[in-house]
Amino acid sequence: MTNKYSTLYKWINIWIDYSILNVALIIGFYKIEETTFEVYPSYYFFIVLIFNLYWFFCSSVGSLYKDILRREAITTLKATLKTLLIYVGSLLLFNAFSSHLDLLSGYFYQFIFIFCFLLLSWKTIFLLHRKNKRYLWTWNNKIIIIGAGKVGGDLIKYFKNNPQLGYVVDSVFDDDPTIGLERGIEVAGDIEACMAYAKSNNIKEIYCALPDHQLDKVRPLMAEADKHFIRFRLVPYIQNFWGKAVIADACGYLPVLAPRQEPLESKANEMLKRIFDIAFSSLVIFFILSWLLPILAILIKLDSKGPVIFKQLRSGRNGKPFYCLKLRTMRVNSESDSKQASKKDSRITRVGSFLRKTSLDELPQFFNVLVGEMSVVGPRPHMIKHTEDYSVEIQHFMVRHFVTPGITGWAQVNGYRGETKESNAMGKRVEADIWYLENWSLILDIRIVFLTVWQMIKGDANAY
Repeated sequence: MTNKYSTLYKWINIWIDYSILNVALIIGFYKIEETTFEVYPSYYFFIVLIFNLYWFFCSSVGSLYKDILRREAITTLKATLKTLLIYVGSLLLFNAFSSHLDLLSGYFYQFIFIFCFLLLSWKTIFLLHRKNKRYLWTWNNKIIIIGAGKVGGDLIKYFKNNPQLGYVVDSVFDDDPTIGLERGIEVAGDIEACMAYAKSNNIKEIYCALPDHQLDKVRPLMAEADKHFIRFRLVPYIQNFWGKAVIADACGYLPVLAPRQEPLESKANEMLKRIFDIAFSSLVIFFILSWLLPILAILIKLDSKGPVIFKQLRSGRNGKPFYCLKLRTMRVNSESDSKQASKKDSRITRVGSFLRKTSLDELPQFFNVLVGEMSVVGPRPHMIKHTEDYSVEIQHFMVRHFVTPGITGWAQVNGYRGETKESNAMGKRVEADIWYLENWSLILDIRIVFLTVWQMIKGDANAY
């Protein structure tokens, strides 16, 4: 899938981005006193070099220059914001905890503002320009598809919905024309006729979407295509194995298929989520828990005997157990590690009922977040016994442990919280947790946090 101007516009973007970066640095230099610059000229040139090299690193981690013309606008803006967050966030942290940038403190924050403003403005202008011109930058290749079944139909739909790729399906060939009729696909002829059609109509690419039992016809087609300078692409149907779309990768010449995408496998995303967790939990601990926890501790102590903090061993990331912290909401009992809380549970205290309904009992878990045992957003951790039981009953249950458990999650804001009386209810929760794992983004985490706060305000029928 080739674009005429893809490489050219990639280097144009790189050149303009670095120009913006250095213009922002130059503007910053003008704010420094001339005497200071004269005393430390080599130091400033070294800093400029470091800033440029570090942008190269961050843009590589954020995949900023990947598929400049083919990538959708939202995806491009997300990549830009991710790269900026990594770049600016790490520089701000370095500046806060190091004395090495003291000489630059007079212009450092102005540089950050100017750079972010100019870069986002340029990306917006480029995307608006690309929106109207992208069709001129793409080869309009006519292609043939062999196979009018499900794979062939999906392939036709994909090329139709993504005109920016520059592929136009000229004809479809299959030995059974009725298969195409079922999907509204007009079959031009049988498989044997496709090569003659391709040669006479100057077709340069053929996509083979035949099912497994017809693959014996593929090898002679590939040999014939090579003789006539026609590129042959094989599209295997692998949904039969996992029952859904998969992620393709390669180890050398060996294809590798994964049953799901996991954005948090990327170290850049993992680091971004951890920065968010540390920043958010620190703010909550400093501005809320510092005064609210002592008040709640007194109320708990006045209401019933026992410790203020309840520690329970729960399943963490990759199944590693950790002690999850909560404000005690029950009378001390021997069933706390095996029996879920239920509606009108006699073990729950008066203060505990209020804490559970408002989710204030979860507040100590921000300390779990700060030390890295939990995240602000993620699948809720379960008791060890429940993990052992549900891992047998529910398919893919353990997949949710690929990510760090959270104080709140996608399942919780969609109503799957509280007691799970049936396996079906837990199955829905697991589905939501796996969807979160496959679709994570920082924006999604922020959205879940806002939805959680809103649920705390309006109340949740499942919170008891």
